[in-house]
Amino acid sequence: MLGLISAVRKNSLAEAAGIVAGDKLVSVCGAQVKDIIELSFYTTDYEVDLELEDKDGQRRQVHIDKYPDEDLGLEFEAAVFDKVSTCYNNCIFCFVDQMIPGMRKGLYVRDDDYRLSFLYGNFITLTNLKEEDFQRIIQTHMTPLYVSVHATDPKVRCEMMHNRFAGELMEKLERLFAAGIEVHTQIVCCPGYNDREILTKSFEDLYAEHPNVLTMAVVPVGITKHREGLHPLRTFTKEEAAALIDQVTPWQQQCREETGKTFIYLGDEFYLLAGREVPTAEWYDGFPQLENGIGLTRSFLDEWQETLQSMGSYTATSPAMIPVGESAYNVLQPLMDDLNKQFGSEHSFVPVDNQFFGGKVNVTGLLTAGDILRVTKDLGKRVILPAVVLNNDKLFLDDKSLEEFKTSFDGKVEIAKDAKELLHLLLES
Repeated sequence: MLGLISAVRKNSLAEAAGIVAGDKLVSVCGAQVKDIIELSFYTTDYEVDLELEDKDGQRRQVHIDKYPDEDLGLEFEAAVFDKVSTCYNNCIFCFVDQMIPGMRKGLYVRDDDYRLSFLYGNFITLTNLKEEDFQRIIQTHMTPLYVSVHATDPKVRCEMMHNRFAGELMEKLERLFAAGIEVHTQIVCCPGYNDREILTKSFEDLYAEHPNVLTMAVVPVGITKHREGLHPLRTFTKEEAAALIDQVTPWQQQCREETGKTFIYLGDEFYLLAGREVPTAEWYDGFPQLENGIGLTRSFLDEWQETLQSMGSYTATSPAMIPVGESAYNVLQPLMDDLNKQFGSEHSFVPVDNQFFGGKVNVTGLLTAGDILRVTKDLGKRVILPAVVLNNDKLFLDDKSLEEFKTSFDGKVEIAKDAKELLHLLLES
C-alpha cells in the first residue's frame, strides 16, 4: 500500500525536502494511508513526518515544517494507494463486458470505489460498500457522491444488476442523507426495462429526496457489436427517444417551477437521435453532470459562438479536419459551414463511423485511433483531434499512443480540448 509519486511541484515543500518523482510514500506521521484523502487529513498539522522509499527500495525519513493549509506539492500516479474497489454486479448493460482484448488497460477496471466517486465523480452502485466504507464516508463527510440508480423499483434494479442486494438502494441512500451526504444520480436507460412507468417511479422517488438528491441524469444504454453471449439489449429508436423527451420535459418544467432548477437531465444522445434541439444553457443549471455527457453539445455550441464574437479580426489557417462521432456531425457541421463562408476557409468536421465498437456507438468520445485514421488519412494533411479521444497518458481507446498516430498520419496533428481552443487553431490573428 505505497503511493507512487509521479511529480513534485517546483518550489514546493516536497522539493525543498529532497523528494523526487519515483519515490513511494510509505507512511505519514507513522500511519499508512490508503489514498490522497487520508493523506490530506494527516498533513494538516504544522509538522509532517514522511517515510519514503526510493527507486532502489531504500527507505528514509523526511521531516517537513509547514502551515496547516500549506500543500506539500506532491502528485501521485493514482489517487488510491491500495486496491481500487471493484464492482461485483453483473449488470445487463455493462459496457466493460463489451470490451475486447487489446484496448487501454484502464477500460477493463470495474471501478465501484466511493473514493473515486467523491474525488472525480465516478458513479458507484452502493451495492459493494462495506460497513467500514459507510462509516468512513459519514465520518469524513464525503459529499457529494455520484450514484448509479438505474431504477428505484427494487425488483427491477435487482433484475438489471443481477444482484439480490441491489433493491436496498433507497435504504442506503436514506442512511447517507441522514448524515448530510448529498448525491448526484444517473440512470442508464434501457428500452423495455427501466423506461416508461419504471422511469416515472424513479423520478418521483428521487425528486422526493431533493435536495439530498442534487441531480438526476438519464443516459441511453450503449450497445456495441461485441455482445456475444450477453443479455439481449437494443438501443432506443428515434421515435422512442422523442417519446422519452416528451415524458421527461413536463417533469423538468415542474422542477424548475418548484425549485428553480431542472433537476432531471437527459443525455445529449436523446436529443440528437430524436432530431430535437438541445435545451438552452439555462436548462442545464451550470452543467453539473457535464462529464456524464449531459449538456456537452449545448456547452460546445455556446462556447463556439461566444468565442467567435470575442475574437475580432482573424484569418483562416490551412484546411483542417476535425473527426467527430456521427451523432454530433449534423449539429456541428452547420457551424463550420458558417465559419468557412465568413472567413473563406476550407475546414470541416468529419463524421467517423465507429467500426471498432460497431452497433449504435456514434459518440466522439468512443472513437479509436484506427477508425480516425481510416477515415482521415486520405482526406487532407491536417487533423485536429478532440481531446476527449485521448486519456491523460495520450492513449486512444484502442491503446494506440498519440505518437503512433502522428507517425501513421501523413500530415500535421493537433489537439483541441474545447470550442475555444479549436477556433484558435482554425483562425489566426
